[in-house]
Amino acid sequence: MSRAAELLRGPGHLLSAAVRAHELSVTDVVHAAAERIAATDGRVNAFTQLTLQRAFGEAAALDARLAVGDTTAAALPLLGVPYAVKNLFDIEGVTTVAGSKIERGRPAAQRDAVLVQRLRAAGAVLLGALNMDEYAYGFTTENTHDGACHNPHDLARVAGGSSGGSAAAVAAGQVAMTLGSDTNGSIRVPSSLCGVFGLKPTFGRLPRRGSFPFVANLDHLGPFARSARDLALAYDAMQGADAADPACVARPFEPTVARLGEVHGLRVGVLGGWFHDMALPEARAAVNAVAAALGATRTIEWPGVERARAAAFLITQAESSALHLANLKIRPDDFEPLSRDRFLAGALLPAVWVSQAQRVRRWFARQVAAGFADVDLLIAPATPCAAPPIGTGWLDIGGLRLPARPSLGLLAQPVSCIGLPVCTVPVWGAHPALPIGVQLIAAPWREDRVLAAAAALEAGGIVRAPVAALD
Repeated sequence: MSRAAELLRGPGHLLSAAVRAHELSVTDVVHAAAERIAATDGRVNAFTQLTLQRAFGEAAALDARLAVGDTTAAALPLLGVPYAVKNLFDIEGVTTVAGSKIERGRPAAQRDAVLVQRLRAAGAVLLGALNMDEYAYGFTTENTHDGACHNPHDLARVAGGSSGGSAAAVAAGQVAMTLGSDTNGSIRVPSSLCGVFGLKPTFGRLPRRGSFPFVANLDHLGPFARSARDLALAYDAMQGADAADPACVARPFEPTVARLGEVHGLRVGVLGGWFHDMALPEARAAVNAVAAALGATRTIEWPGVERARAAAFLITQAESSALHLANLKIRPDDFEPLSRDRFLAGALLPAVWVSQAQRVRRWFARQVAAGFADVDLLIAPATPCAAPPIGTGWLDIGGLRLPARPSLGLLAQPVSCIGLPVCTVPVWGAHPALPIGVQLIAAPWREDRVLAAAAALEAGGIVRAPVAALD
């Protein structure tokens, strides 16, 4: 195994350090990533489009700068780190299909999405676009048009969704980090099921310009990685206002890397009630392990969690169906059947229901915000169970028989509904053979706390993100 291939199995920041130390070139890294994708993606199906010509061009440009002693290039925080993006991010010269059949007729993107531009400026190298649920509407990435994405730790199981390819590519060791989106749990669910770290920042923290929308009131963008430090490096590189995105808040740069592992004095609680009752034993065991490591001594219940989840469903259906209404009328057979039916249902919702859902959402946000006066960090399962087999129709949770696809997100939706920052951390041992994730949740704009806690848990060996044994 080459030095680059060996380092590709570890966190991106160590790979970047090796490039900075001239132990290998960025071109070596891209070769290793391309070889890993070629060797594994026939089984995983994480990628829908490779951009290798671009990747080798970017690598050559960085290597040329390093060869002449360009200190600015050497200082880039993500120097040589290979990454890929969910195929709802614009990539210059590539058609943004958002997991659909309908969008394949669109012209290629004329420029990169803002976050892709920022990662490139930080030295990261783009290798392609990744599989997802059609139009980001799902939690399994069992895509009708591109095929199901397989969980690298057990190829018979789902990778989660809708950013399934983003989590699977990191878990498979194909790239060091990826970007995804999270509307109702689409970063946290696949992070949990594939055993990687994932960050959903506060709503409005990162600009969404150049990404295909799902639900404008709920859409978040964020990174996946195999270490908390890599998440923080990516998040810091992507921070910054964007006047062209009306939802992006003009906040100053608030670095997180320097505060990783700082958890002394944090008041930590465990979310009970809905988050306990709707979780299977392996999810509860994962929470218990994290709670013990962080010294959580109290259980907190959020009022109205079920109503908040219902509100998220209604808002999602109404806004997303409005976006796709024209194509629902003229091209209904080109939609994935389950997505089409949910869009149609959303188009028929009474306006008064949607208005009430927004009122419930605002009420719930106020109740939760008040609770952060007494606690700094909350812990909850990211998914109710470990990854189910591909094709699973039903799950037995909390004494109920529930449809599997929407129910994988039942613990994530109430959190994203009110836009809180969350880092999902992967726990091994709670399930006999599979990882399961735990949500670290903080008050708005406190990404530093969730990332610091994730780093402390990683340093203590409580959470980890090993590359799947696909060889």
